[in-house]
Amino acid sequence: MDGAKARVLICDDDPLLLELMEFRLRAKGYEVIKAVDGAEALEKAQQDAPDVVVLDAMMPKADGLEVLARIKCDPALSDTPVIMLTARKGQKDIVSALDKGADDYLVKPFIPEELLARLARLIARNSGKR
Repeated sequence: MDGAKARVLICDDDPLLLELMEFRLRAKGYEVIKAVDGAEALEKAQQDAPDVVVLDAMMPKADGLEVLARIKCDPALSDTPVIMLTARKGQKDIVSALDKGADDYLVKPFIPEELLARLARLIARNSGKR
């Protein structure tokens, strides 16, 4: 998968963070799909088949860990890499997300360039599996 054409689903209930992430991702050539709550995130993941998902843990309708578990249990989506991007930084939160199948975990506030580097790594790794 060419990184310039990779499709990234970003799920966060903070409109400013969504806008910032969309701007940074589009500037790097990614196609961006946005969701503002867990239910919309699941719907868009199933409908748009993103190459990678960036998921907040604390969202309305379904929290990020529930969305993560449902993505990883769905045969059509289970190989999709998921980065948790959340303010939750406790050891229990991080271990729980990784146990549920998160491919990476980044704590807010975050460095946008670090997120971009992690996305590129996951997309490259996953494109080798296809």
